[in-house]
Amino acid sequence: MRAHSDDTSPAAHAVQLELIRALSPGQRLSLCLRLRQTAEAMATARLRAQYPNDDERRLKLRLAALRYGDVLVKAAFGWDPEVEGR
Repeated sequence: MRAHSDDTSPAAHAVQLELIRALSPGQRLSLCLRLRQTAEAMATARLRAQYPNDDERRLKLRLAALRYGDVLVKAAFGWDPEVEGR
């Protein structure tokens, strides 16, 4: 298993790890939550651009399908992304 991605040098990766290790558990959790919020905002923006006429419910269903998968969204909400579109 590689320690870093292709776009991060080993030296930069070492600095990232050092900075993360210096964070308190609460700071790490906060960082994770902010990353998740950013990813969700980016996914929502893409869905709004792709489906500009969707209401909030449909956008949330599409986001749920991205997050949890088609099978769970279909079982939980009766909404099928295969039929409704991605």
